[in-house]
Order: sequence, then structure tokens, then C-alpha cells
Amino acid sequence: MALSRVWSYLIIFSIAVACYHYIRGDRNIFSDLVTERKLQGEESFPRVAYYDLTHPVDTTLESIAGKLQAANWQAGQDPFRCKYIVTGPEGPDARPRLESAIRNLRFARAGPGGNFQAGLEGPVYFHGLEEEQLAHADSLAGVFAIESSGDIFSSATVVTRISNTDSLRLAMLAAFAGQQVIAAGDVHYFLPKNIDGIFETGKFAIIIVIGLIGTLALFMGLLNVAERAGGISLLSRFISPFLSRLFPDIPKGHASFGHMVMNFSANLLGLDNAATPFGLKAMQSLQELNTDKDRATNAQIMFLALHASGLTLIPVSIIAVRAANGSLNPNEIFIPLMLSTFICTMTAMLVTSLKQRINLLHPKLFFPVFTIAALLGLFVWFLTSLQPYALELFSDTFSNGAILLVFLGIIAGGLYKKINIFEAFVDGAKGGFETAVRIIPYLVGMLVAVSMLRTSGAFDLIIDPIKSFIAWAGLDTRFAEGLPTAFLRPFSAGGARGFMIDAMRTYGPDSFIGKLVCVLQGSSETTFYVVALYFGSVSIKNTRYSIPVMLLADLVGVIFSISFAYFMWG
Repeated sequence: MALSRVWSYLIIFSIAVACYHYIRGDRNIFSDLVTERKLQGEESFPRVAYYDLTHPVDTTLESIAGKLQAANWQAGQDPFRCKYIVTGPEGPDARPRLESAIRNLRFARAGPGGNFQAGLEGPVYFHGLEEEQLAHADSLAGVFAIESSGDIFSSATVVTRISNTDSLRLAMLAAFAGQQVIAAGDVHYFLPKNIDGIFETGKFAIIIVIGLIGTLALFMGLLNVAERAGGISLLSRFISPFLSRLFPDIPKGHASFGHMVMNFSANLLGLDNAATPFGLKAMQSLQELNTDKDRATNAQIMFLALHASGLTLIPVSIIAVRAANGSLNPNEIFIPLMLSTFICTMTAMLVTSLKQRINLLHPKLFFPVFTIAALLGLFVWFLTSLQPYALELFSDTFSNGAILLVFLGIIAGGLYKKINIFEAFVDGAKGGFETAVRIIPYLVGMLVAVSMLRTSGAFDLIIDPIKSFIAWAGLDTRFAEGLPTAFLRPFSAGGARGFMIDAMRTYGPDSFIGKLVCVLQGSSETTFYVVALYFGSVSIKNTRYSIPVMLLADLVGVIFSISFAYFMWG
């Protein structure tokens, strides 16, 4: 229900903003929303000539020079050969004044035998004449003593070689009648948007899913091998002494420990969809111990807080999306994402433990957590000592090496247990294919909504005030482009994924923003969705303090994600 409302509100808001821009003068906004197509490869927009009447009063065109160039808008010298006449703030209201200026023009024919008189009152506009042509005309000997104007609309006289000046005036009026007069401040409404409309976005969603199928199938197949080889059970036995202190109300050896470990393991690999079935099983197991079936237990809240903090070792899904979007180094987000998710998990565990009065100083809790934190602290210290080129090289080697190490451990475990590794892999890989197909409707829906947000200008209404405040505070504003992913993440994984993909397509998967949104996407969970799904699956109505704790962990994850992104790529 929450996802349905978010999706509906996004679309309604986008259409409302599009209608507002249409009223303001953007006549292309509806076609942009529906049929606009992003440029491919070496494509460029058709050339558009505009005539600038703002100089030197308005500097708006100077401020958007980059956008004009990207849209292939070029300043023209002849106003009647341009598509747009750009004025000051009056915009279309200037049309009667400009038309009157054309009707009141006086014409003087240039050239031998012409009626041009030196000393004629200016300002004078030279129509279709170059200076060298003027210099060779005997009858224009005094031309340089006349006030020359580069703007026909503010001129009193037009000097031309055309003999039939009445015909020339009519031609000017006819050309002007077909031109659009716009204010400089509204130019951005008329610039083409290098983004896909809803039709092209729907096609692109399928391309993304095709790229996801292979990666999801690969890792879910390996996860199934690990489960059959007993790796999950071994991990459960290894972690259970630690978990038993975090979950003092659960009897030792209870099945919920195994389910939680499998859920956490899937999260470590970044397999969001694979983690959900294990998490639902864990919640059902914990519900068996619940004496008040309508009220969440401490164990259930602790489990959801740790699950929602999203501790990730290998962000498989995000790596797959980066690869599908053409990243040259999809694993580059490995280190900052691992560090930010660890901080997020520690926050969730600390706050929940304080609320439940769990003694985190107990040796079986303190030493494992302290050891991991110390190792990560040393790891960060080591990273700070590296030069930028060495940091990039180490990040690549460490990220790819960790993935290969997981592969090696799972395959070695399967060989040791003498299971049919390939059969187990194929059975698990089928689940990856099914998962990828299952998310197609959700991905299409959310990408279309995000596309409408950006194309309609609603995205700018959300981001621009935030960027202005950040700039006012003297901070770098680049990270503001990634905030929609962070804002939507607690509500919808699909919606946040849509913003993440949209940002990568807009700025590039290997840009600062493209990498930041990936870290933000992986550093937290969909708090409201998780609470609704997991508690709803066991009919719990009183969720107690679970949502505030999870949102606090999300906030910490966002702050550290931005910090690590600047440290790595800023």
C-alpha cells in the first residue's frame, strides 16, 4: 500500500508540474514526457538559431550557456532567419512593440545611384551588407559617421541593397509572425531534454533486467551451493554465540538463528530479493516464541533493525546494475559501501541494545564487535595513506579479489562435501532468473515515474531549494543530486533503484553522482516496506519503536555514505 501511494503521488505530482510548465509557455512538455528519446552515441540535437535582444540587460543566457550549447542553440545575426526572438522579462508581451518597430522602419537603398545620404539620422541597421561592401560604395562615403545599430528592432533606418523596400518590409513582418518571442528566463522551457519519455523508459527497463539476469543467476546459484554444502549451517554455528547475546530471549539452537544467518548472508552478498524469503522464515520462527501475537518482541525488533541496516560485503545487485549501465569499473563502490553499511549496522545494534538494555560490554559481544571495528578502522587508516592512483588500484584489486575469494570458498566447500555442485548451482540460478523476471513490472513502473519527475521539472522543484541551502551554507552542492535516492530508500527499494539508475544515466555510471547514488542505495533498507512486509506476514500490529530506530540508522548511513564518497572520489 505504501509503495502504491508513493508511486501514485509521484505521477500525479509530475503531471501537475508539467501542466504548470505548459501554462508558463513550454509547449513541448507533454511530448517530452511521452515520446522524448535520449540521444545515442554521436547524435546531437538539430541546430536552432535564436536572436538575442537581452544584451546587455539580462545575463540569463550567459548563465545557461552550457545548456544552450548542449541543446545546439546558436545565436543568429539575422533575426528573421531565427526560430526564436529572446527578449528581456517581458517575453511574448514584447511582440506588439517589436512588430510596431518593423512597421515604422525607414529604408535607404545602398549602392551606386542609391538614395542613401551621409549624415542620415540613426541608429542605422545594415541589412545583408558586410563592411567591405559598404567601403566600396561611393554613395556611402559617410557611412562611418552614422550611428550603427546591430539590432534592427531598435533602429530607425535600414540600409539595404534591395530596391523594393515595401516588399522587404512585408517579408520581415511575415517572417516575424512565424517566430516565437520568449523571455530569457523562460528559455529553459524550450530547450530539448536529453532524457527518455515514458515509452523509451519502458524499453530501457527491459534492457536493465536483461543485464541483471546473469549476475543474479550467478550469485543465487552460488548461494544455493553454499547452502547444500552446509556453509550456511557452519556460519550459523560460528555466529550463534554472538547472536545469542543479542537475542537473549531466544532459546539456544532455535531454528530462527539459522534463518536469520541465511538472511544476513544474503544481505552480505547484496542479494535483496534472495534475503527476503529467509527473513520471512526468520520472522515466522520468532513469532512462534511471541506470547502477545499482536505486539512485536524485542527479538523481532532487533532482527529487523539489523536486517534494515543492510550490512553488505559484496553488493551484487548494485554491481549488476552498474555493469548493465556501462560502468567501466562496476566494483568501484565496494569499499565505501562496505564501510557505510557497517556504520549503519553498528548504529542500529547500539540504539536497539540500549533500548532493550542489552549489555554490549559482555565479552561475547564486545570483543567481536570491537575486533571488526578495529580492523575496519585500520583499513580506513590504510586507505588514507594511499595516493589517489594507488587508492584506485587497491580498490579494484581488493573488490575483485574478495568476490573471487567467495567463489573459491563456496566451490571448495562443495567439493569437500562431495555434492553435485553444478546441479546445485543450476537450481539456484533458476531462482535468479525468476527473480529478475519478477521485478520487471516494479522496475518499469518506478523508472517511468522517475522519468516523469525529471522530464516534467518536478525533480528540479525538489532539489533546487536544497542545493540553494547547501550553497548558502558554503558546502559543495554535487551530493544534492543523489538525495532523492536517499529520501525514497526508506519507502521503496524499487523507487530508490529508479532514482539510482536515472542518476547514472543522466550523469554517467562512473561520475561522482553515479557512484554516490549506488552507495546510498546499498547503505540502508526500505524501512517502511520492511516493517509492513515482515510484521504484516505474522499479523503484528504494534511495531513499538522499530521504525524510529531503523530511520535513525538510515540517516547515519546517508551521512557516512556521502562522507566516504567524497573521501574516495571527491
